Amino acid sequence: MISELVSFALPAGMTREEVVEGMREVAPNWRRNPDLIRKTFLYDPDAGQTGALYLWPNREAAERAHDEAWRARIRAKYGSEPTIRYFETPLVVDNALGAIIDVAAPGG
Repeated sequence: MISELVSFALPAGMTREEVVEGMREVAPNWRRNPDLIRKTFLYDPDAGQTGALYLWPNREAAERAHDEAWRARIRAKYGSEPTIRYFETPLVVDNALGAIIDVAAPGG
């Protein structure tokens, strides 16, 4: 699995309510992505940034979702270039689901 950390700057003066409304607007689209395992929306008002932490089966799925068309939409809506980092994710503890996902274990 791959964790993908995406962040980008918000326009000056954008309120928390506007940021959260944007999250709610795109959430159904992400729900329909068959490759996406999990998305956690992020907001840092002190830094004037937003983004998300994604969990994907592999990097290729992440790169397909965040292609040039997606980057262009971010630039058009927020006026900033997204920053993306990838992390190998061998283990996930999910207390909400009551599960440990261990891809490094035999059969994982």
